[in-house]
Amino acid sequence: MGRLQGKVGFLTGAGAGIAKATARKFVEEGAKVAIVELNRDAGSKAEREILDAGGEALFIETDVTQNDAVRRAVDATMERFGRLDILFNCAGGSLQEDVPVHEMDLDVWQRTIALNLLHPFLTCRHAIPHMMKARAGSIINVTSHLGLTGSIKPAYAATKGGIISFTKTLAAQYVEYGIRANAIAPGSIRTERQIKRYENPVALAEKPGREARARTAIQQLYPFSKGEPEDIASIAVFLASDESRMLTGTTIAADGGRSSYLKVLAE
Repeated sequence: MGRLQGKVGFLTGAGAGIAKATARKFVEEGAKVAIVELNRDAGSKAEREILDAGGEALFIETDVTQNDAVRRAVDATMERFGRLDILFNCAGGSLQEDVPVHEMDLDVWQRTIALNLLHPFLTCRHAIPHMMKARAGSIINVTSHLGLTGSIKPAYAATKGGIISFTKTLAAQYVEYGIRANAIAPGSIRTERQIKRYENPVALAEKPGREARARTAIQQLYPFSKGEPEDIASIAVFLASDESRMLTGTTIAADGGRSSYLKVLAE
């Protein structure tokens, strides 16, 4: 019997990358999953792969920055599966236009806030009442090591730091209902998007300057900090399972030690 036998997971951004790998791991451990994804092709493909492997999955096309869309996604999950035990908030990202504050367009700031910080608020807003009725649940928010250290991208770092504080607040507010809330702060993970953006020589050649130099420096300083989506998925399974019953309000820095290196080097 799997560690998540009988549980239902609701995963945002599950058409690709970390959340897709996590959806597969959840199913391998006995869970049923709602694949909450904006990209129809990616979401349908992820759903089909799980179904073909003998698992249970439901793709729900959703813009996680829109309140009504998130509410409908949660309702669809409850209608299909009858419960919601695990909330995995992974949808998010950064924009190329995320530049120093005095140069940033206000729209870039607002779009980043909506995707990275409003989105987990909305999913929690609609999923938590079902967890409260069940008096159990695990909320897992995906932040970033940059939420711990800061970044050359201020909007992204601010939202990821906000997720850490938001997670602690959720843990405190809902502990009496048996609901746990934890966060994972990945470092560099070789998702499809990261490979295309940072490991494609042509793409790097087309984007010289600050970002390329920063990425090169990071790779030289922290050669052990690259991970695979499955690395984060394994941590998510642990946080979703009863094995982590003593953890709530915690952020796990899954960054190959990068956030620790920065602290040590700064001393």
